[in-house]
Amino acid sequence: MVPAIFGLSGLTLTADERAFFADADPAGYILFGRNIQARSQVRALTDELRAIHGRARTFICIDQEGGRVARMKPPVWAAYPTGEAFDRLYDLAPISAIEAVRANAHALGLDCAEAGISVDCLPLLDVRVPGAHDVIGDRAYGSEPLRVAALGRAALDGLARAGVAGTIKHMPGHGRAGADSHKELPTVTASEAELETDLAPFKALAGAAIAMTGHIRFTAWDAENPATQSPFVIHEVIRKRIGFDGLLLTDDLDMEALDGSVPERAARAVMAGCDIALNCWARMDDMVGIAKALPTMREATATRLDRALGTTRDFAIPVDMGPQADLFAKRDALLALVGAAA
Repeated sequence: MVPAIFGLSGLTLTADERAFFADADPAGYILFGRNIQARSQVRALTDELRAIHGRARTFICIDQEGGRVARMKPPVWAAYPTGEAFDRLYDLAPISAIEAVRANAHALGLDCAEAGISVDCLPLLDVRVPGAHDVIGDRAYGSEPLRVAALGRAALDGLARAGVAGTIKHMPGHGRAGADSHKELPTVTASEAELETDLAPFKALAGAAIAMTGHIRFTAWDAENPATQSPFVIHEVIRKRIGFDGLLLTDDLDMEALDGSVPERAARAVMAGCDIALNCWARMDDMVGIAKALPTMREATATRLDRALGTTRDFAIPVDMGPQADLFAKRDALLALVGAAA
């Protein structure tokens, strides 16, 4: 198995994609808006991905956060609030905010489950820092680490109730970056003592099954390499200081924070200690290059992948969408306390 997650070019698999995926046997797949049109279409696509290697549990993920980051959109799917909406509610009523996040994530998870998606790239555990770039901004659950951890834990909980695994991100923290890592490499010059604030939510949720790195350079830890490609950050900070022993994905390797060809970026990330290279844009040359550049999946990675997928639902069993209306009602009644809405 190739330790990579690949994107798809359209609403259905092309013959070339189907043949390549069957031969390369990637760890999983990621869906974007270009792959999503209708409920039945998405489910047919994910069923086909599972059928390629006959695995009932296959790593099929999506960035479905709510707010400006949502691949499944209205009017076919519901709109979901930003993290900031729950942060505002927490100011007034912490327990209500936690319950609202849990209900929201459960409802969102049901949408994913019905579509045959096993993993959502949520929650963000990035601690919002005043003056930072707004690439995180209202996506964050707040600027106080324990609050971010509490709301993040509730989101993981809600997704799990739908049989969908969550992904904590962007480890070891994207909240104080002064640039958008989609466009350039942010450099964070905060001290190790200051960075403890960024690490705190990840430490609190270190038992999560899946995490995603951030493409950020932290001069206190490694002045040369972004976290995704830094052996020190991955082994000393993420694995040891945070204590995370789950499946570690890179953020998208196509982002302009990284240099070199996409296969070179993937090889450097896996060599540094990431478990899985995430390549989103479905360019066949890049995917073939990644498959050639990466070694066979490590035993430790295979164990972590199996453990993560073991937390997801059996997609042979129909999804009961009945509870979703009650979950929306509960969430909205709680958010109404501060005038927030989806």
